[in-house]
Amino acid sequence: MSKVRNTNSTFNAYGRSAPSDSYVDYIIYRREMLDRLKREYERNRNRDNDSNDTAGSKVIEVDSVELYARQNAEVHHTKRYEILKVKTPSPVLRRGSPFFLAIRFRRQYDSNRDLIKLEFTFGPKPNLSKGTLVQLVFSNKKEFTKSSQHWDVRLHEQNGNNLSMQVQVPPSISIGVWRLKILTQDFERTISPVSYLCEENIYFLFNPWCQDDPVYMEDENFKKEYVLNDTGKIFVGSHSNPRGRRWIYGQFTDSVLPACMFLLELTNLDYTARSNPIKVVRAVSAIVNNNDDNGVLIGNWSGKYEDGTAPWMWTGSAAILEEYIKSKGRAVRYGQCWVFAGVTTTVCRALGIPCRTVTNYVSAHDSDETMTIDNFYEKNGEKIETSDSIWNFHVWNDCWMARPDLPSGYGGWQAIDATPQERSEGVYRAGPSSLVAIRRGEIGYMFDTPFIFSEVNADIINWQRDETSDLGWKKMAINKYHVGKLLATKSVGIDDTRGDKDLQNITDEYKRKEGTIEERMTVRNAIRCGGLNFIYDIPSVEKEDVILDLLDIEQVMIGEPFMVTVTLENKSDEQRTVSAVLSASSVYYTGIVAAKIKRENVEFMLKPKQKEVLQIKVTSDEYYDKLVDYSMIKIYAVATVKETKQTWSEEDDFQVIKPSVDLEIEGTPKVNQQFGLKMSFTNPLDRKLTDCTVSIECPGVTMSYRFDVRDVKPKETFVYRERLKPQTEGSTKLALVFNSRQLNELTGSIELDVET
Repeated sequence: MSKVRNTNSTFNAYGRSAPSDSYVDYIIYRREMLDRLKREYERNRNRDNDSNDTAGSKVIEVDSVELYARQNAEVHHTKRYEILKVKTPSPVLRRGSPFFLAIRFRRQYDSNRDLIKLEFTFGPKPNLSKGTLVQLVFSNKKEFTKSSQHWDVRLHEQNGNNLSMQVQVPPSISIGVWRLKILTQDFERTISPVSYLCEENIYFLFNPWCQDDPVYMEDENFKKEYVLNDTGKIFVGSHSNPRGRRWIYGQFTDSVLPACMFLLELTNLDYTARSNPIKVVRAVSAIVNNNDDNGVLIGNWSGKYEDGTAPWMWTGSAAILEEYIKSKGRAVRYGQCWVFAGVTTTVCRALGIPCRTVTNYVSAHDSDETMTIDNFYEKNGEKIETSDSIWNFHVWNDCWMARPDLPSGYGGWQAIDATPQERSEGVYRAGPSSLVAIRRGEIGYMFDTPFIFSEVNADIINWQRDETSDLGWKKMAINKYHVGKLLATKSVGIDDTRGDKDLQNITDEYKRKEGTIEERMTVRNAIRCGGLNFIYDIPSVEKEDVILDLLDIEQVMIGEPFMVTVTLENKSDEQRTVSAVLSASSVYYTGIVAAKIKRENVEFMLKPKQKEVLQIKVTSDEYYDKLVDYSMIKIYAVATVKETKQTWSEEDDFQVIKPSVDLEIEGTPKVNQQFGLKMSFTNPLDRKLTDCTVSIECPGVTMSYRFDVRDVKPKETFVYRERLKPQTEGSTKLALVFNSRQLNELTGSIELDVET
């Protein structure tokens, strides 16, 4: 049992002379809380014991308190949190489940003589009416007498000077860092009470195992995946070639839970609001980005990361959150959507909220809530820049919870998005939005459903300037099936370390099947609710009798050429004159063009019923030096039929594929014994790779670290060996990223079983 200081004063988070202004009080409390969390974190890392003083009193005095952190963790499904693996651990508990504690007194407890109260406090100004101040009067009763919706305490057993008891915690309390004080007094209350403040923080989390908690999840396999799994995959790449990237969520790492608690303080959520997962995840979607509120990550899509860490170099969330808390809340450089989503999954799972990472391939960014992506062209076919855009892929999160604020049936998965794209109620955040509402096109339900609906189901409308039209524009064409081609997440209970057989297609959870009547009705319903149905209904005026199709490119290995191909067919009985432009550009994954690679203009005649194929070849020398982050290329074709004024355009994106890093375990991984990790890949380029680094992370084996390796010759098969020493037994996943100046983001992953 640990001893802590006795005090006769009521717990005050502010110190000796707290200012009366509530905001100043809050700032001081937040600063002191961060200092306390940082001290706890450093103490745990160093395995230090804090010394404690004792003081005498005429009433029964507490000698020590045992919070049974590890024993309670077994029942509360929290035993994997690393802050429990120190000499004096802080309890990590889930609301809605009872927990045990024991008090050692300096003499034997006498129920006829002694009065004992347990006082739980939360926040800078604990308040009885707000549920942030709880006093439980202890008695000899052996059973709980109150319903599970109320705090209660019962005697477990008495043994000499020791009292063990069990505390019942309601499933509706606010999650966060609570404190416990033991108040002792004579039964007649003639003497002032003596208080004993436990130095350990008590972390209360949401409880997916409790049926009365809004985040309750019935399926045990789902809870293992969406709450307890500390590794996973984030899918990137293109819709034609989705690629799962290993991500170490690391929600149990010793730095993560303290960091999450500090983040809750930064959200400025009222302490009573922290009982509501709807409000908590909405706040999390805002605080993970740094745009408004000193949040975790600074977004950067420029391709220039010299003053920070390039997004693709991260292997997991723990290193990001550790850097954030150790720097006392200075934003980490840099993140992109999939990094924001990875950190969000970590925070939610650490807090007890079931969460999954979701990738939407061909994701619409509708900036004006029209439920459409509108492309505008001049008369000559030149495209006009707009705020609407199409991302090659975009990653966000789904969180599981009930939605009592919505009609029945809208609970379950709720989409949130921490990537700062558009403001919601003045803050860069999005969600939670019910997937049921998104799928039905019911955009009136909170929060940000119109924006997320558009991301997965917007139609693309091409407009051309036309002074003869009342709007000043004529509608050229509508692409109804380009957006939201695939929504993917990691499958439950499946983990493919060498491929992507663990991809789960969840498109039908977000949208009805493309091309069906139900899908069209959903889109029209959403547009009608948005009030812009009249624009959508404007007809195209051109006669369309030439059929054109831009062929998709599945994948291209870096160093290989590719072809941009368009097929045309004249369906009419008359000759048609076609002008066409075929082009290829390197793009950031957000759809922004980085550099033009190749462009060709052609004009030719199509005889009646004639078919034709147009092609341009792009060599590796033409595209290699123009590639940017993630090596995405956009191919684009536009054509005009002179006789009918028919105008057509189509685009597609693909990723230039890079080799993966092969990993091999040498020896048998055992706790506190070194084993070998062999990594290898073949350089596909006729260029030497310089400034080479490797990043590695593996829960229970090593935290994230980075080291330099030698240059790699052109076409060389590179082999490197590293020695690692596991700290914890069990199955775990290792993530590795190789980077160089000429070739970056080569990834590898392997599963290993650590023996004792």
